[in-house]
Amino acid sequence: MTVFQRARSQEQREARRQAILAAAAAMLAEMPVAEVTLNELSRRAGLAKSNVLRYFESREAVLLELLDAAWRDWLATLEADLAAGADPDAPVAARSARLAGMVAGSLSGRPVLCDLISAQAAVLERNVSPQVAAQYKRASIAGITELGQLMRGTVGELGADDGTRLAAAATLTAGALWPHAHPGAAVLAAYEADPALAAWRQDFTTTLLEVLEVLIAGLLARASS
Repeated sequence: MTVFQRARSQEQREARRQAILAAAAAMLAEMPVAEVTLNELSRRAGLAKSNVLRYFESREAVLLELLDAAWRDWLATLEADLAAGADPDAPVAARSARLAGMVAGSLSGRPVLCDLISAQAAVLERNVSPQVAAQYKRASIAGITELGQLMRGTVGELGADDGTRLAAAATLTAGALWPHAHPGAAVLAAYEADPALAAWRQDFTTTLLEVLEVLIAGLLARASS
């Protein structure tokens, strides 16, 4: 039986934290957020559950930290993608379409991030202390603000605050849309049995793209009025 050795130095404590985060990230690559349990996370990290809780106050605290890391990684990639081949002299309609397409396409390629976003308000923020909640909210606001700046950098005709509004709406839409586009087994069986029901299944990329196009057009119309 492995005997737990308490981390003595800051480096050892940080190594334990990173091991827990890595184990949780590996689990998310295999299963949805809803199936990630503290017991299994502890087993994979090679620690007793009580020892995992020395470093994170709950399963949700671990997942919120992973959400923040996944968001920052996505933003860095999106910034590079938007900069590549950008044409500031293109018509606003073309730049708007490019922005909507790149945001929708890049998010659809990051299922773990989308699953975490979809669980954020209803699940992940429900079992944490006010301190952890405040820490995450500050990081989230900073992330939304940065996304808004990227969006306004692509479509400069948006109003001063419209980039942030668009970023917030895009995130809320992605979070709400993800579970509808990826339903459970019972709903999938119902779709398979009844084509009339299946016709109402939402495609994540297509629907998010369409919503973003409408939002951008509406914000541009308001900015010019």
